[in-house]
Amino acid sequence: MAGMKELAANTKKTWVNKIKWNILREIPCVSFFFIVFSERGIITMIFHKFQKYRKGFFLTALFCLLCFSINLLFDSIPDEIYVVKGEEESVHFSVPVTVEKEEVSVPVLKSLASKAQVWNSEAQSDNYRLSCKFLNLIPVKEVNVHVIDKTYVMPSGMPVGIYTKTKGVLIIGTGKVASADGLNYEPADQIVKGGDYITSVNGMQISLKEELISCVNNSGGKPLILGILRDEKQIEVKVEPVKLSDGTYKLGIWVRDDMAGVGTLTYIKDNLEYGALGHPVSDADTGCMIRLEKGNVYQTNIVGIVKGKDGAPGELTGVINYKKENCLGTIAQNTKTGIYGTLDAVPEEMEDAVVEAGLKQDIRRGEAYILSSLDGVLRQFRIEIEDVDFHSKEENKGILFHVTDELLLSETGGIVQGMSGSPILQDGKIIGAVTHVFVSDATKGYGVFIEKMLEN
Repeated sequence: MAGMKELAANTKKTWVNKIKWNILREIPCVSFFFIVFSERGIITMIFHKFQKYRKGFFLTALFCLLCFSINLLFDSIPDEIYVVKGEEESVHFSVPVTVEKEEVSVPVLKSLASKAQVWNSEAQSDNYRLSCKFLNLIPVKEVNVHVIDKTYVMPSGMPVGIYTKTKGVLIIGTGKVASADGLNYEPADQIVKGGDYITSVNGMQISLKEELISCVNNSGGKPLILGILRDEKQIEVKVEPVKLSDGTYKLGIWVRDDMAGVGTLTYIKDNLEYGALGHPVSDADTGCMIRLEKGNVYQTNIVGIVKGKDGAPGELTGVINYKKENCLGTIAQNTKTGIYGTLDAVPEEMEDAVVEAGLKQDIRRGEAYILSSLDGVLRQFRIEIEDVDFHSKEENKGILFHVTDELLLSETGGIVQGMSGSPILQDGKIIGAVTHVFVSDATKGYGVFIEKMLEN
């Protein structure tokens, strides 16, 4: 009997050794450690340790999931909303949160993923806060609520010529200068950079290129102290002009003091104030938003369309006539959400086109329209709203949409440069304006909420 047991034990050991050898031959490193650890009971120990601390592992995983969920909820809830005074207002956050008015903690709204409840804003003050809680327990976010009167504007869609003068002389970049001694110098290298504004020379305020050129040529080659505005901070730098063979002097700085382009008028108020573009006028070379000194909008005629395609956005080509009689109005502000100013008169084709301004919480996914003119005739072109981002880090990218209108797709390929500012309409209200086109897909674009534009 003992012999039989010994034989069985030896047979088992032989088969175990064969299995080990086969595994080692296939994956030597992994299997070696696995076998050694198994023989020493390490795997068993790890299993028992897991059994002992499984509650801790479970709670950690649950905590991580909860943090992720709260972060997701935070991004799905806007920082602020507007409500119309005296009207029942509903919001669709599409997330399971309860909302309470902060001051008295009386429930006024409960937003579930499948439905939204309403409250009446007539009794509320002009501004208050709503506290959003997950599971009616965990604070997620506070929403600032602004009670406003119902707003009506005239949606436009008209192309306009835009001309702006910069506040200071904008630096585009630096370059080398061929001096009178035959050598090349770059006197401003590492001293100034693209996006800087020259506001003074030797203490004298300037705003035009011609003024800068005059100061440099009259320097006699002596170093100049340039007043520079950089990132909203005023600094001074010293640059020594280089004398050229013709007797003139250069700083080796590329500059500009004005900019022109074509965009779209978004809306006009009854007091003739307007908003356009939905994004700032920016310098094409530096990408910086222009510091505006003054500007005007002009009548423009669209003379050509460069069709957009994947990887290459198209554009509307327009002719701007800068005669005084073609000036439509002035530009007072250049902001992240567009340009704003006052028109001299309401265009005839817009006199009866008054619509209500919609609020962002009323925007729904689905069919909408953009109002634009490609050939001198205003038309509504069909789009599909894909997403509404209440918490977009960029103010002018709250609405994501794609073009479905066959005529617009055949004419332009989708959204093209020059259409920025085209009003977005849904359910008879103006809800936003076109701001950007996807470089990789000309049929897709972004829009800004109209309420962001109306803040200016």
